[in-house]
Amino acid sequence: MANSCLLYYITDRLAFAADEPTRRRRLLEKISEAARAGVDYIQLREKDLPTRDLESLAREAVHLITQLRTENRELRTALLINSRTDVALTAKADGVHLRSDDISPQEVRAVWAKCGAGTPFDRLRAGFARQLSPREPLIGVSCHSPAEATEAAASAATFAVFAPVFEKKDVPTALAAGLTALRQACEAKIPVLALGGITLANAHSCLEAGASGIAAIRLFQENDIAAVAQSLRSHS
Repeated sequence: MANSCLLYYITDRLAFAADEPTRRRRLLEKISEAARAGVDYIQLREKDLPTRDLESLAREAVHLITQLRTENRELRTALLINSRTDVALTAKADGVHLRSDDISPQEVRAVWAKCGAGTPFDRLRAGFARQLSPREPLIGVSCHSPAEATEAAASAATFAVFAPVFEKKDVPTALAAGLTALRQACEAKIPVLALGGITLANAHSCLEAGASGIAAIRLFQENDIAAVAQSLRSHS
């Protein structure tokens, strides 16, 4: 069992049934709540947004988390952008989360270091962002098999997210991998977080299987995050 349970909130502003400005406001409020509760990672996963809107939202989220860090130096919440290294650089986020079929972590690190991909404008924009955010990127990778988790480790990912561990009610066609596969994935030489159908009732079994933490959308977004974090960490 992991000594300290890592927590990973994955955003979904479309779950907030309201107009777009209200969705955006409520999402930023939830990001603030997650950071204040000590969630380790937040993935901005708003895949439907055009690049300009995603960049704007990412900048707001980065500014919000930076303010909270200034007020409380103990906060360590990191913001990752789903799949978009360019947006992560431009917004000065802490890193990216990659799909299982995405570019490799090595490629992300190369782009992060050189900021030379794309058009001249892209290079200029990313280069400016690099000056302001020179740290090595945090890179999470989605994995759906133990082999993919091993590959993520070999590719120098920061951590892997293994899913779906349990059946998801909203996606009944997604076959649950189960705890045995999770246990095998956790043999990888990087932290592996459990995702998919996670509840407070079954999270402990994921940690017992070797998961370093819990990743979730609804578990965090639909509940009091501080209470969820306390419950998960009290059993880690």
